[in-house]
Amino acid sequence: MGYYDQSYKKKKRKSTWFIPLLTGIVLGGIVILVIVPDLFLNHEDGRDTNQATSTEENNPDLEPSPNVQPLQVDVSTQLTDVVSEVTPAVVGITNFQQGNDFWSQEDGVEAGTGSGVIYKLEGDTAYVVTNHHVIEGADTVEVVMHDETHIEAEIIGSDIFTDLAVLRMDGLEVDAVIEMGTSSTIKVGEPAIAIGNPLGLYLSSTVTQGVISGKERTIPMDFDMDGRADWQAEVIQTDAAINPGNSGGALININGQLIGINSMKINEDAVEGIGFAIPIDSALPVIEELETTGEVTRPYLGVEIYSLEELPQYEWRNSLNLPREVTGGVYVWTVERLSPADKAGLQELDVIVEMDGEPIHNMIDLRKILYQEKEIGDEVELTFYRDGRQMNATITLGSQ
Repeated sequence: MGYYDQSYKKKKRKSTWFIPLLTGIVLGGIVILVIVPDLFLNHEDGRDTNQATSTEENNPDLEPSPNVQPLQVDVSTQLTDVVSEVTPAVVGITNFQQGNDFWSQEDGVEAGTGSGVIYKLEGDTAYVVTNHHVIEGADTVEVVMHDETHIEAEIIGSDIFTDLAVLRMDGLEVDAVIEMGTSSTIKVGEPAIAIGNPLGLYLSSTVTQGVISGKERTIPMDFDMDGRADWQAEVIQTDAAINPGNSGGALININGQLIGINSMKINEDAVEGIGFAIPIDSALPVIEELETTGEVTRPYLGVEIYSLEELPQYEWRNSLNLPREVTGGVYVWTVERLSPADKAGLQELDVIVEMDGEPIHNMIDLRKILYQEKEIGDEVELTFYRDGRQMNATITLGSQ
């Protein structure tokens, strides 16, 4: 009895702890197989979410990787939209001149082509700006629209110094007028687009793109082709390709606004990557004056002058008797009769060195002061040398 009881108790104690142990092992296996992988995955997802959230907070411009969309390219960019809007306002210009034979005198012969820009539509009349050298010598001018419609135009006026001209034509066929911009706020490096007819009308509405390479550039211009600079044009420099037929065409900004009138005349020596345009801010007053009066009226002295730098140094001392402190100026070659200079007593071989206290080193200096700072009717004081003696004269400026 005692043995049985002890044995029974031992077996009972053994079964008491064995069954819970077995149950715990089974339940533990279930936890490992089922619950733990879910927790592990949730932990990884949580970690990725936290990292993405942190990345988004630190870099708000970045999109979380699950939301990245395939890259889509829209071909209709701002540039193509702008070009399509502006192109109808850029036209071709054909210069017709009377020929030497009987047959060509009836209609004239084509002497050259260029470009122009429709800048104004008033009722049934359209106005076009182009270059002076594009229409120079023309007996008849024809405007060729972007759709190849040909319209005869009238030359209202032109100006050699700014290389600008204004035409007037029937506006019934005009589809677009260019929007005026400003050249005062342009920045070096910003986009620039040139539109025109680079090598003739068969390449009409050609578009070239570049950047503003420089502003307020000063380029010498020789009007009479005698090898001496007659004027200095202040221009915009761009690397957008500008070729001969582009003259008179539009230089626009990325918003499609006119910021310059292209001129190949200024860029007489064609250099790749260098083109010039007349700034629209300096062109507008000339355009308005040409449209209103047909010419640009400037103050004048009534003298034919040349720069001292064109003479050998020994002529300065021997022929003009100039003192050595004189390092520049202009000498008077002829004086127009009854001109302001004649009335003030200027004579041939007088050497002008100052106007109203501003030094004059050459012919361009004198013209810039006269044309840009003075008005018709102004009184100016000239300082000049005559036979080695310094003299002064007060002149009332006339109109040229």
